[in-house]
Amino acid sequence: MSILDTILTIVIPGWLLIGIVGISFPFRSRLIYGVLFPLGALLGVVLALCALSGIVAAPQTRVLALGLPDLPFHLRLDALSSFFLFLLGAASTGISIYAGGYFRRGKGAIPGLLCLLYHIFLASMVCVMLTDDGYAFMIAWETMALSSFFLVTSDHRIPEIRRAGFLYLLVAHIGAVGILLSFGLMAGNAGDYTFDAMRRFPETGIWPTLAFLLALFGFGAKAGILPLHVWLPEAHPAAPSPVSAMMSGVMLKTAIYGLLRVGFDLLHAKYWWWGLLLLVLGFASAIFGVIFSAVQTDMKRLLAYSSIENIGIILIGIGLALVFKAFSLPLFAALALTAALYHCLNHAYFKSLLFLCTGTVLHATGERNLGKLGGLIHSMPRVAWLALVGALAAAGLPPLNGFVSEWLMLQGFLFTSGLPQGYLHMLLPVAAAAFTLVTALSGFAMVKFFGIVFLGQPREENLLHAHDAGRHEFFGLVWFGVGCVLLGLFPNLVVALIDPVTRLLLDNGLRDVVTENPWWLLAPISRDRASYSAAIFFVSLALFVPLVFWVVRRFFHGNLDVYGNVKCVPAWDCGFPLQTSRMQDTAEGFSQPIRRVFASFLQHTRHHPSAFDSKPVYRSGVEDPFWNWLYLPTARLVEYGTRVVAFLQHGRIAIYLLYGFITLLILLVMTHG
Repeated sequence: MSILDTILTIVIPGWLLIGIVGISFPFRSRLIYGVLFPLGALLGVVLALCALSGIVAAPQTRVLALGLPDLPFHLRLDALSSFFLFLLGAASTGISIYAGGYFRRGKGAIPGLLCLLYHIFLASMVCVMLTDDGYAFMIAWETMALSSFFLVTSDHRIPEIRRAGFLYLLVAHIGAVGILLSFGLMAGNAGDYTFDAMRRFPETGIWPTLAFLLALFGFGAKAGILPLHVWLPEAHPAAPSPVSAMMSGVMLKTAIYGLLRVGFDLLHAKYWWWGLLLLVLGFASAIFGVIFSAVQTDMKRLLAYSSIENIGIILIGIGLALVFKAFSLPLFAALALTAALYHCLNHAYFKSLLFLCTGTVLHATGERNLGKLGGLIHSMPRVAWLALVGALAAAGLPPLNGFVSEWLMLQGFLFTSGLPQGYLHMLLPVAAAAFTLVTALSGFAMVKFFGIVFLGQPREENLLHAHDAGRHEFFGLVWFGVGCVLLGLFPNLVVALIDPVTRLLLDNGLRDVVTENPWWLLAPISRDRASYSAAIFFVSLALFVPLVFWVVRRFFHGNLDVYGNVKCVPAWDCGFPLQTSRMQDTAEGFSQPIRRVFASFLQHTRHHPSAFDSKPVYRSGVEDPFWNWLYLPTARLVEYGTRVVAFLQHGRIAIYLLYGFITLLILLVMTHG
């Protein structure tokens, strides 16, 4: 049995069968959460193993007798689809295990319905990455959108969740229209919607550019690229935490997969300014996302804006690869695309870990507001230490995985001096500085996230009794925590894994370069230019930290030195001995410097209590400026247009016949004229 047949006969039907069994016994919680979700995780392992084999195997194709009579489903498994299927399988394994414990203690949708929707969501994402024609792709894409919509609105009794779900579905369908138009344009007059036919699309004229822009709009809406990002910070907080992890860690990458499939495979990445456009959009998304992430006071909204930032980083790598490819610099293009794909995998791991940690905190405390959390490292130590791994990885600190992909991308910027365009030499160094700013602000946001939630003293009394992660939840968290460490310690293996993908899209890769060095040394171009060793960094850290701790304990542990001066005392809090949680930095106070620096861009709202309030409440928030700049004017324009057109609907048959008669006269005049 081939790899593609294994996925078609075991993984996809298996997930669908699990969903059917779940909906058949909708209230058997022990069966659903104790058996079905772990079985779904096992199928995730099978998918990941099949995808690993598919990356290095020759492309495989199938035609299924489904769909319409003249439009069967065409499927294809190649290196690009296999890489993203591996990402899906690896991430779904940990999330499914975690979900078995999380949903057991949760509330909202009927357990059997939740099981059905969750596994349809997984199966539809597999189908998106396997389809080889526009018709099957759109069916799988819409199935993915609808199933994720119902998962987002699983707790539909809350009005805010219903509004978030409606916004998500609206943007998803608007984006789907762009994708459909792009496929229709590439299919041409022949009406052949297979990707093989689209690869023969003419390479001259304005039509390739129009098809690329439509695809960028459609996939950008799903990925959360600026300014199509507005659904993401609303839908992620509304969804249950395992669904948020799946959407941020995996579903956003289906849009990246679609963009790579259209831009590099179907349209062959023809023009360098396509890459420049992606660079501009990527930097705008990354800077916007990291700034708004740094000033959030809600845990899940902070992580949602961080996802916008990381999607921007991935888009930067793709744009840089397009620029290098257009100027016939294939090795540097492979470096940039490798960095982008590596970051796709890294983001799936550390962002899933962080979303799952927030889910456990939310279950244990009932709070998402950072202002009411704190000190949870004492009552939830296992979650705290794993959240620290995710936060350090998201901040891009070595030796964890987030650092490697960002370091590779920075190396790509350092090689832009070989480009023949003079003004690109002037702009791209500025872009490199902006990229460094994004990574620094990302570290700021992660310090805020971990410090406010887990360090210090509890701000509420009920936090003292918060329970740690259960068995299933803890195993899911460990899955992603270990992944963050391994992806950081063995970058050469990951680069070798990505190599077949870059060779498929660019006819070049980094495998031959990196295999010239030992396994512990990563040198993407040559040792003379740049190299990085995660293993040496990890070993040095493992030796140095205990040594410093031993020296401090051995020589500076006493309270008095030989002269009677105090050497080691508890934190004194500016001389005030009675320390309370009110003396700790708040989420608003921590991000106040960012608010001041970007005050002209941030729409900061405050509510100050009066001196006569019996229960004074202070509220502070930041609004997305794109609501007022773009979306509200667009909504008013649409509303005005509907009122203008509404007068045509009188409800009288005679008026409608008159419309038809006038239209017929106009057509006759135009025909004979």
